[in-house]
Amino acid sequence: MRNIRLRLAYDGTHYHGFQRQAKAYGPTIQGTLESVWAKLVEEEVTLAMAGRTDAGVHASGQVVNYMTSARIPEEKIPKAFNSLLPRDIRILEAECVPDDFNSRWSARWKRYDYLIDNKSIPDTFQRLYAYHVPQSLNADRMQQAANYLEGCHNFKTFAAAGGDSKRFERTIYRCKVSREDKGMIRVNCIGDGFLYHMVRIIVGTLVDVGRGRILPGDIPDIIASQERRRARMVAPAHGLTLVHVNYTNESPSAVFEELF
Repeated sequence: MRNIRLRLAYDGTHYHGFQRQAKAYGPTIQGTLESVWAKLVEEEVTLAMAGRTDAGVHASGQVVNYMTSARIPEEKIPKAFNSLLPRDIRILEAECVPDDFNSRWSARWKRYDYLIDNKSIPDTFQRLYAYHVPQSLNADRMQQAANYLEGCHNFKTFAAAGGDSKRFERTIYRCKVSREDKGMIRVNCIGDGFLYHMVRIIVGTLVDVGRGRILPGDIPDIIASQERRRARMVAPAHGLTLVHVNYTNESPSAVFEELF
């Protein structure tokens, strides 16, 4: 048996999230990958995933792993997979890893990016990948608020109901808000782990700051309250992308120096 780790990218628009579910809900990334592997080597496997992305969420650096007895060389796995996968899922690389590696539990930290289209008229070509907010947002105030989110906190306020976490302490290494060309605002979130809908709730809260509904200085009190109602807005799923999952001792500032 070999433990195979895959790094993959996908457009989540037409999928009911990553995790396999009943067929009645629609296709999932995990179900699609496991089905293709069964066609390739006539073997059923169960994928472990670094992050269970929701319906509509995208990934440019998702990581999964699975145990297999198939003999196909790991360097040929991406091409084999991609020959049968739909065009909105691509395997970027495959490698054999130690048996005790688990894509979720072995992860040290992750990076998510969220894209906001802040033009009065939405960008047609970004409609599936950016949340359109036509009102002018104050990105400087959003960054001031984001600074308060960095560090180790109890993020219960930013956890949606339905998650399976019993512990709400997480460390955010970087929360950066930046304006880009063509009216786009990008929010980078790097942390040691994220609660259910946590990044989307963070972004929704930052958007409320940008609109002037919340002051940047209110954020510490919102965190300390541990009351979900204090951060009500959940940004839409389609603006979110899982960018990177790290398994080494490298710090986020070393890997993404440009964000620090």
